[in-house]
Amino acid sequence: MRPIYLDYNATTPLAPEVVKAMLPFMDNVFGNPSSSHFYGLEAKKAVENARKKVADLLHAHADEIIFTSGGTEANNLAIKGVAFSLKGKGNHIITSSIEHPAVSEVCRYLLSQGFQVTVLPVDSYGKVDPRDVEKNIKPETILISIMHANNEVGTIQAISEIGEIARQRGILLHTDAAQTLGKIPVDVSEMKVDLLSVAAHKLYAPKGVGALYVRRGVILEKQLHGADHESNRRAGTENVMQIVGFGEAADVIVRNEFLIQDGVSGNGYENLKILRDRLYEGIRQEIPEVRLNGHPEDRLPNTLSLGFPGVEAVFLLNAMKNVAASSGAACHADKEEMSGVLAAMQVPREYAMGTLRFSLGRMTTTEEIDEAVPCIVDAYYQVIGKGEEQTRASQSLSGVRLTEYTHALGCACKIRPQLLERILKDLPVFPDTSVLVDHRTADDAAVYHLKDDLALVETVDIIPPIVDDPYTYGAIAAANALSDIYAMGGEPVFALSMVAFPDRLLPLEVLKQILRGAADKAAEAGISIIGGHSIEDREPKFGLVVTGKIHPGRILRNSTARAGDLLILTKPIGTGILATAMKRGLAGPSAIRGVISSMSELNKNAAEVMRGYPVSSCTDVTGFGLLGHLKEMVKGSGFAAEIVSASVPVLTETWESAAAGAIPGGTINNLQFVADITQFGAGIPEILKLILSDAQTSGGLLISLPGTVAGSFLADLKQIGCAHAAIIGSITENKPFIVVK
Repeated sequence: MRPIYLDYNATTPLAPEVVKAMLPFMDNVFGNPSSSHFYGLEAKKAVENARKKVADLLHAHADEIIFTSGGTEANNLAIKGVAFSLKGKGNHIITSSIEHPAVSEVCRYLLSQGFQVTVLPVDSYGKVDPRDVEKNIKPETILISIMHANNEVGTIQAISEIGEIARQRGILLHTDAAQTLGKIPVDVSEMKVDLLSVAAHKLYAPKGVGALYVRRGVILEKQLHGADHESNRRAGTENVMQIVGFGEAADVIVRNEFLIQDGVSGNGYENLKILRDRLYEGIRQEIPEVRLNGHPEDRLPNTLSLGFPGVEAVFLLNAMKNVAASSGAACHADKEEMSGVLAAMQVPREYAMGTLRFSLGRMTTTEEIDEAVPCIVDAYYQVIGKGEEQTRASQSLSGVRLTEYTHALGCACKIRPQLLERILKDLPVFPDTSVLVDHRTADDAAVYHLKDDLALVETVDIIPPIVDDPYTYGAIAAANALSDIYAMGGEPVFALSMVAFPDRLLPLEVLKQILRGAADKAAEAGISIIGGHSIEDREPKFGLVVTGKIHPGRILRNSTARAGDLLILTKPIGTGILATAMKRGLAGPSAIRGVISSMSELNKNAAEVMRGYPVSSCTDVTGFGLLGHLKEMVKGSGFAAEIVSASVPVLTETWESAAAGAIPGGTINNLQFVADITQFGAGIPEILKLILSDAQTSGGLLISLPGTVAGSFLADLKQIGCAHAAIIGSITENKPFIVVK
């Protein structure tokens, strides 16, 4: 059964009338509207008919409508078009702290171009005070850009009042109305706006089309250059089919504004409000402590932003199997950090981190609302651990997806390396001459001297799920922890397990399978897991404390590389990107098999080969990515490194997944971490920079050894099964630096 859709602020389904209107333009009506023959004129007539319909919805003139590729382009054209057109008059822009990135990022860009931007605060309801607008106007002010209604909390701004202020001062006013059309009346004359942006997919029309209203007499500097389409204001052949759909959606709103919907008397706007309030009251009756975000009255009739205390939104969403909603704005759904809008409204963090946005639409019914309420309430109490206890024996693994219960995946959850370095350098050091390696270096494990021929090597590693299957997760987590011992040149002796487990959310059979997977992987390494510690937590986490042994004279450090060494990587990279793609359903079967096989593989065989060679330095490539761990190596060793990017082994479909946007936050942090020490060649694409920085889980060993033996070492690695091992670069005499060719 498909879940109940309560995310209409993210996007809307196509209205049946829109689909019907678009169908002829997928077949018979195909002309270029710029052509002068029959087919072109037929298409041109359709575009102009749609333009008039959109203008009618806004109470504007048809010649004031510019069709764009969506709301983002419309905002860019409005703000940058005005800014560069009027830069001879002034350079100051006023906006608010709760704008969509399609506005705020444009303003950020203009800052870099010499413009001044004032960002106004909002009150606890998310409203801009028009008096603040007036107070911040300067002689140089050329544009005010304030959204009509907020996409996250629904608060409606006093645009007409702000418009009056702007008119009196001779300043242009732009508003982003992506969320308001079809939900509340929009009249550009009453609002006193000069520019207004529209996103068609928010009003039951297709994605990829939008519009910008530009009041007659307002001059914009063109942003897309080419032919003279859209009255020479926006170059590019018009997307006729989608424009027709957009026009029909606008016409549907005009025709049906005051029709009865869902059997409830009153106009469409009131019906949305009745259903929204029914949802709110139903939830509040069962969860009295829930917090309403946004203005109680001046709010979109379809939007309900609620802060649930004591939970994080991602876990609540995952528990709501039968309801589709969002945490904050859909554009930022992968980021588990406090919403900038809620922060600007000074919503307490306890509520902000547990905020969900429910947004209703034309197809929402009373029955759906009544079904959604218990789903949401039950999910909340399940997540906070107060739900009805289930019989563990009756629970099974069926349908369990572990990655739904975590923010980050595997080692991508590590603390940002630049922050970690700052913390570790201030930790006190206990004076003990038996400590051979401790936190003062970036080595993979600690080493403690016991006697002349024996030292203990100790590591601890714990990660959240990186795959959905519990057994496989346990095996990968174990392989990931054991890798630190191998990277130091040691042999593991035994391990202890560390478990954080949501025993009220997941069946205990899941934990049993995690432990079994880890035990089998430890047995493959020749050791046992002889004990451990567990806590109850809302996010599953598993790892090992591994104790190993090593000869004090044979410790491999990550700070002892030598000039002339070659660098060998034993496994392909891309696990962080592919794990993200797997979670999103973007990875193919071959890629899934490949990444799971790579992460499950122990570095044991590679470590055994190392013992027969004069290895200078070694580290395992995990959460800081290949370049992050190489940075630690070159800084510690005092030399530079050159990497031949084409030689770096990469897992199947990593490039495609990265291009699709499956980039973990940890990977982006890693690229920032190495920026101060890395020079990329002119031909290195941005995606490759991210791949080389990708946060790995249970990655390979990065080994530095003399060039004279690198060839035979690589051949031995291949012979024992390290099929992807490759020479990827070299260590040079220069100061610590990384050059990627």
